Amino acid sequence: MKPKKPAQGGPRGQRTAGTGKARTSGAPRTGTSSGGGTGGTGRGPSPKASGGRQYASRGAGRTGRVAAPGDPAPKKPGEKTLGGEQVEGRQAVRELLIAGNRRVKEVWVSGELAETEILADIIEIARSMRVQVTEVARKRLESQARSEAPQGVLAFAAPLQEVELSAMLKRTGSTPPFLVAVDGVTDPGNLGALLRCCEGAGVHGVVLPRHRAVHITPTAAKSAAGAVEHVPMALVGGLPSALERMREAGIWVVGLADEADKSLFELDDLANEAICLVLGAEGNGLSRLVRERCDLIVSIPMRGRLSSLNVSAAAALATYEVTRHRVRKG
Repeated sequence: MKPKKPAQGGPRGQRTAGTGKARTSGAPRTGTSSGGGTGGTGRGPSPKASGGRQYASRGAGRTGRVAAPGDPAPKKPGEKTLGGEQVEGRQAVRELLIAGNRRVKEVWVSGELAETEILADIIEIARSMRVQVTEVARKRLESQARSEAPQGVLAFAAPLQEVELSAMLKRTGSTPPFLVAVDGVTDPGNLGALLRCCEGAGVHGVVLPRHRAVHITPTAAKSAAGAVEHVPMALVGGLPSALERMREAGIWVVGLADEADKSLFELDDLANEAICLVLGAEGNGLSRLVRERCDLIVSIPMRGRLSSLNVSAAAALATYEVTRHRVRKG
């Protein structure tokens, strides 16, 4: 249930395709290889300018600080970051608040929304965290939104913080690393859905190219339904080089491509090794340099008339196939 409005005067607030034989986990390799915007503005205009009114909860969003404790270190001017400053959609905003991984500056709620359980939950969680919640007109909120259906809720937060690739390559505990690398996906909805699959399947980290690929826009965050708050992501200057580093660290690099003879469902024991699944861009698939750095190329068997699946659907099948083997072994 929505809280009452504040009293007047109150606070405002490949190597090419191989045989797939598994080697000892962590064993070094020898030999040589063969041959789509950042999210949001970070905060919206003041409620005074938007004609909005604020609930009786205070936040750190109007302190005037350039950076708050826990915020990521500033990037070089012009350097692309993960994004994620503007989060839209009820589930995405709710998960942003629950996760508590980054500072939430302000939450906007449309004044014309019907009372729902999840909306009341968002407001209650924000209030408990002393995050400012502002009621704004629906048209004002929709003009600020960057996704097609913000569901009457959006939030402004500190950017998502990158994880260093070297941290992802470290082995912790008895479970071998399970990574996913994305080769130039440019559709934010696809990226968001892919991240949601990765989170559900227990992927330890996702590797994204810093350039010529989409990062966490409001649409991606909404499609991910909160997964961006839980899946570690690394941005790399060159994906081929990053894959080579993985191979040197003893991680099997397995690419997905329609034309591969070996099936995804023939991974067998390889799924229990340290592994990175590489998913190609919409239409173009894996780039040549990325393909050359894969130990193995596999395909998803297609029994119908279509030749391929959407990258997020392929991600769901591939990640859960690895998880199926690992759960069975465990």
